[in-house]
Amino acid sequence: MVTLTRLALYLFLGFSVSAVADESAPEMTDKQFTYAWPFTEDDTMKPRGGTTRGPALELDNSPGERWRALQAPELTKQERDRRAILAMAGGYRASFDFIETVGFTPDYEPKRPYQSWGTEYVYVVEDQADFISLQHILVMTFLNDDDELVGPMVVKHWRQDWQYEDANLHVYTGHSTWEQRDVAPNQARGTWSQSVYQVDDSPRYQAVGRWEHRANHSSWTSNETWRPLPRREFSVRDDYHVLVGTNRHTITPTGWVHEEDNLKVVLDEDGKPAGDYPYLARESGFNRYERILDYDFSAGDNYWQQTSEFWADVRDAWEQLFAEQTSLTLADSYEDQSLFMTMFMYAGNISDDAPYDADAGQVFIDQTLSNFLVN
Repeated sequence: MVTLTRLALYLFLGFSVSAVADESAPEMTDKQFTYAWPFTEDDTMKPRGGTTRGPALELDNSPGERWRALQAPELTKQERDRRAILAMAGGYRASFDFIETVGFTPDYEPKRPYQSWGTEYVYVVEDQADFISLQHILVMTFLNDDDELVGPMVVKHWRQDWQYEDANLHVYTGHSTWEQRDVAPNQARGTWSQSVYQVDDSPRYQAVGRWEHRANHSSWTSNETWRPLPRREFSVRDDYHVLVGTNRHTITPTGWVHEEDNLKVVLDEDGKPAGDYPYLARESGFNRYERILDYDFSAGDNYWQQTSEFWADVRDAWEQLFAEQTSLTLADSYEDQSLFMTMFMYAGNISDDAPYDADAGQVFIDQTLSNFLVN
């Protein structure tokens, strides 16, 4: 297995991963969109993103066990909601597609779309009546220029926590700041909040919505939510500060999809939309998670088994910080190193030969978060 630190550098310093669905599928260099800007020159809107190749994959086209559990008769609404959330667990071929569809400034020029692919397992971390936590882990195998397999490479990806009738939210307010907001009981009734966390378990955004269940799909649609720029954007752009978007998660018999409708917004120093043209563009995002057969995710299993106690302590530390403070602001780096790389390097040193030391780990976590918190 390629080390976590090496993959983290590979993934997050500008090289996205991708996998090919079958031997006849096009390589990522042949990417294209149906949503397009047809009057631009042919190559100016070629999507950026992953250019690597993966081995052939077999999609699972039969309804999954968790899908069948979701379809059981005579469930309460809350229990059917729970089963829809749990149906996102499992092993997938994931694809990520983003394109700007509308520009709002006089001199607007569309930016290059983004596409990337990956193979990802979604683990159930907690499963309670009113709370579910799902951890995404990428487990990637590549084909090099000689068509030889390289990997597997493993990296902890994002996490999503779901809370039923959540009374307290941690919302993003711009400029790397998150604030607590209370939700009135009548507004929270029957809803689920989704909290999305970065790869290092720092906060990203939190949204609230309701699940709707139909004959052959279930969907959750969020309220409009602020979120910081994702890496696919801040690694190449600095002309705006926040995404203001709406999410929809839809469960299907063979997987699930995550749709995004985002506005790209410039903020002033006070965190308000700035100037006469604060809204640069509208972006459409479509992320597919297609269930696959006979893919070896064991390297992800091993990584999660070795490091899950450490990451549980990280989650607890963040929970304690939010319990103590109504507002948190994070620095982009400390001593020229990002928070995710600091955490990844520590987790990468945990192994069967060097198991996690909870006491030393807690000291490291507390000191690291203290270094990145802006007073």
